[in-house]
Amino acid sequence: MAKPTPRLLDVIGSKYLTPNMCRVTLGGTGLTDFPVDQESAYIKLMFPQGEDARPLVRTYTVSAQRDDEIDVDFALHEAEGPASIWARNTKAGDQILVGGPGPKKLINNDADWFLLVGDMTALPAITVNLAQLPADARGYAVLEVTTEADQQTLKKPDNVEIQWVVNPHPNADSSPLLDCVKSLTWLEGQPAVWAACEFHSMRVLRQYFKVERDVPKTHLYVSSYWKVDSTEDQHKVVKSQDAQTADQ
Repeated sequence: MAKPTPRLLDVIGSKYLTPNMCRVTLGGTGLTDFPVDQESAYIKLMFPQGEDARPLVRTYTVSAQRDDEIDVDFALHEAEGPASIWARNTKAGDQILVGGPGPKKLINNDADWFLLVGDMTALPAITVNLAQLPADARGYAVLEVTTEADQQTLKKPDNVEIQWVVNPHPNADSSPLLDCVKSLTWLEGQPAVWAACEFHSMRVLRQYFKVERDVPKTHLYVSSYWKVDSTEDQHKVVKSQDAQTADQ
């Protein structure tokens, strides 16, 4: 199937949800034929790099959708890339090319309990996942943020407990997310696990869920959204290589 032609969208406005999370609202006539019900789907934002250069393409999540607008949330890192710089500086009336949407990645709701794990890059998708869980769902969400001020009030079932992990300096040598997950009381019955975060943290989480906890593939989604000290293009190559060896 051919990829949808990128659409030119207008910036409607932007605001900070927390000190390190910026929300940009997109709309305009380019959104007219955008499919409905795409919250948590991914899109490709295309940032121009000069007259003759190919645009830089970065992947983001549709965090909210209305009839004529979509919201895109940007986790802002210390080492700012083109997407973070654009999000900080864009204003109403600006335009950007957007590809997609791609498939949604939702947690398997056919489970006895639920565990969602992620850092700020995954927070938009986890927010959607939490909101769509059954009202009687139980389990945990383990969420890593840069500062305490980056914690958000999220819509969730009453019996899903949120554990916030503050980690101002992610690195390749530790995974506070894994440490927190290991401290949880593992509940009875079949869990469904959804996890997305930095590459190194993803690998140790995947090992824990697949090997130590034996969560079946049908109930396990684990992905890396970025890699410390790497561009998205570099991360994409490493992620592809890792996926090939993980399936062997």
